[in-house]
Amino acid sequence: MHERSPKLLEDIRDAAAFVGDVMQGRTLAEYSADRLLRQAVERNFEIIGEAVKRLAQADPDCAAGIAQVAQIIAFRNVLIHGYDLVDHALVWSVVQAQLPALLLDVQTLLAQRP
Repeated sequence: MHERSPKLLEDIRDAAAFVGDVMQGRTLAEYSADRLLRQAVERNFEIIGEAVKRLAQADPDCAAGIAQVAQIIAFRNVLIHGYDLVDHALVWSVVQAQLPALLLDVQTLLAQRP
């Protein structure tokens, strides 16, 4: 594992855990109506995407342990550059369907570090 990898993995884990925590028990309607919540979630997805991008560049073997690396980076790009195109329902579905698997992948990689 590259020397930067544990820090990047921790950044991903921290941001993903934050999103999971703040979205716990929320509905799509609550998420859509709460600007502060949306911005916090989107910012943490930006952090996740940037950390995944850096991990893929610095340690491709480690990044291979994360499913859908390209899609995570693309999602980050949409959030940053296509802010006016962000679909709240899409973000909601990512939280519900993909965030738990990402968190599990990262926790597995962190447990494997020397």
